[in-house]
Amino acid sequence: MRVRNRMTGWPAVCLALVSIGCGEKKPPPPPPPTVLVAPVLKEDVPVFSDYVATVEGYINVDIRARVVGFLMTQDYKDGAYVKQGQLLFTIDPRQFQADVATARGQVAQAQALLTRANITVQRYRPLAAKQAISQQDLDNAIASQQNATGLLESAKGTLAQAELNLSWTKIFSPVNGVAGTAQVRIGNLVGQGVPTLLTTVSQVDPIRVIFNISEVDYIRYATLVASTERLGEAVIQERLALSLDGGSPMPAGNPGLELILADNSVYKYRGFIISAQRQIQTTTGTLQVEAVFPNPDAFLRPGLYARIRGQRPGSGKDTLLIPQKAVSELQGTFSVAVVTPEDKVQIRKVEVGPRVGPNWIITQGLSAGERVIVEGVQKVTDGAPVKPQPASSPPAAPSPPPAK
Repeated sequence: MRVRNRMTGWPAVCLALVSIGCGEKKPPPPPPPTVLVAPVLKEDVPVFSDYVATVEGYINVDIRARVVGFLMTQDYKDGAYVKQGQLLFTIDPRQFQADVATARGQVAQAQALLTRANITVQRYRPLAAKQAISQQDLDNAIASQQNATGLLESAKGTLAQAELNLSWTKIFSPVNGVAGTAQVRIGNLVGQGVPTLLTTVSQVDPIRVIFNISEVDYIRYATLVASTERLGEAVIQERLALSLDGGSPMPAGNPGLELILADNSVYKYRGFIISAQRQIQTTTGTLQVEAVFPNPDAFLRPGLYARIRGQRPGSGKDTLLIPQKAVSELQGTFSVAVVTPEDKVQIRKVEVGPRVGPNWIITQGLSAGERVIVEGVQKVTDGAPVKPQPASSPPAAPSPPPAK
């Protein structure tokens, strides 16, 4: 009986517990997370591109020994600035002076033979007309005259070659520029076999800067690159003068190119494109381009590492800008969290352009005036409601970006 009473009591306890649980209320849902948003701005922002570049001389001349001999003198200091026509080296000239003397003697001998042949022909012509001598004697005299003429011309050619070889014993600079370290020291035999490299002289004012641009950038710059085909030396010098005066060296108001040096300083003069390679390199998909910069104080030297910065033609009109921290990247795909007018999140894929200061240019996927989340994006999901608050400082669009 006791056991039965205990068993009959359990259903009542269970019903009591169920009734208590049915009376409880569910907890309210959490409030929407607060996020900071910034508007998508549309502004005129110039877009710049940077390229790795190397500096080379405007003209690089290898100075070589063109005759065989012992190097007697070096008439400049290694690494010094030299002028066009300045003496650089002297090769022992004695052998070549002797060759010139011998050649002059041969010319004198040939001239004497020709003089005697001319006299003989002048004497024989009237005699042959009177048949005082045979026609064969006149013909022989004329042949001797022609032979003497040929010998004289040959002797003159030998003399010219000997004088030319003698002139090559004094080696002068063909351009104004910086002469490199001498590759051969005084006393060495030079000019044997392949002409011996003595040094290199580089014209450094103006100076060339060589860099490669991608196919996409070539399309952007195609009009500018094509205009270089009409650049003669006079036009180049005129634009260089404008660069030195602080004017714009480029047509149609283009501000030209900046040269950013290895220490991130910006070179004080601007340059411009003067030429481009014939074809795009198939292995790299790039086009080699050459620019020229003024270098009046020879500050830039060949071999310097630098970067070229140029404004893309026609860029910056109605550009869409958002803060960089609003953009998320995953495996090369870019997305932003947009807050709709109903304060709900919409995760949207976008296409981005270059970065401009703290902002990022958006080329596709957004419209001006839309709101993007700049802080708190990790707390939201697609379609979830949020409580948007304006960010403290909206993105600003700087003019040219600082050197990085």
